[in-house]
Amino acid sequence: MRRLTPPLRPLFAFLALCLVATVTHAQQDPAPVKKAIESWLKIQSKGLPGQVSYEIGGLDPGNQLAPCNSFDVSRPPGAQAWGRTNVMVRCLDTAGWRVHVPVHIRVKTDYLISARPIAQGQIVVEADLATQIGDLSDLPANILTEASLAVGKAATTSILAGRPLRADMLKAMQVVRQGQSVRVVSRGPGFSVSNEGRALNNAVEGQVAQVRLGNGQVISGIAKAGGMVEVAH
Repeated sequence: MRRLTPPLRPLFAFLALCLVATVTHAQQDPAPVKKAIESWLKIQSKGLPGQVSYEIGGLDPGNQLAPCNSFDVSRPPGAQAWGRTNVMVRCLDTAGWRVHVPVHIRVKTDYLISARPIAQGQIVVEADLATQIGDLSDLPANILTEASLAVGKAATTSILAGRPLRADMLKAMQVVRQGQSVRVVSRGPGFSVSNEGRALNNAVEGQVAQVRLGNGQVISGIAKAGGMVEVAH
């Protein structure tokens, strides 16, 4: 094997260093990735209640991702809207890589607590409710933030005063019961007709109820409070 002459050795050493430098610098800069995630989060967080802030995890500075100039950011299936979660960043250039980046989304807002003890089966009224401010990322995902989501519902368990109210603690009351005589109101452009019938199923407010009218006809409508079924035309 032919050995390198002494004058060529420095040249090959220099070329080797250049190759290492090229490989070292052929990495994705974390800064534009973070900027793309920030822009995406600003849009996504507009629909969240309260004051939103977030922390974005960075790419490893020593990552082996090919440099990219265009990104698509999305929320992976099943990822939470707030709290400690992940976003997926996809390179839209020829590199085509995908990475998951951790983010911590904080939402500081009012949430509902029980103003006084609520017995199991008790119907919740406005006086039973109070609000407290906190970070939703530290609370259960099904925490209630609007009084309208609690008033008129029945407690599924006994609730002590000062407890955060979750959706699973309450259930909607049936406004139509099977066999009950109900008032059927048919509405359309320029008319409203009222009739009587008998409910064929149980339904909470907003659910579909089937009613048999006096002439035997079966119709479907939306159950409303007070034993009423509304049919829109």
